[in-house]
Amino acid sequence: MARILVVEDNRENLELMVFLLSAFGHDTISATSGAAALELAEREPAEIVLLDIQMPEMDGFETARALRSIESYAEVPLVAVTALAMPGDREMILDAGFAGYIAKPIDPGRLPGQLASFLPLGTGSP
Repeated sequence: MARILVVEDNRENLELMVFLLSAFGHDTISATSGAAALELAEREPAEIVLLDIQMPEMDGFETARALRSIESYAEVPLVAVTALAMPGDREMILDAGFAGYIAKPIDPGRLPGQLASFLPLGTGSP
């Protein structure tokens, strides 16, 4: 299983993702803001980051750029988790360096499968 950093400013969404990922055997660490995620990333490694795009103060794009500047996160897959659904939003997210995109609202039955393709080999869901 993988160690996953979940960054989400909405407490209910954060708790749902952490619960689901933990239920599938993943080790999760979490942050409720971009700044908190950066502080955590400086001392806690992760194999993948689930990153909300629309957050106050520091949005997901800014957080992603800052995470990439941390040596241990330079190659970690970043997956956007967002309600952005306008034409071109998916392309904008992928062009910003995200490995993928998971749409909100989170579908509990689909989240583990959506995440599987971004996980390092041997760490996927059973």
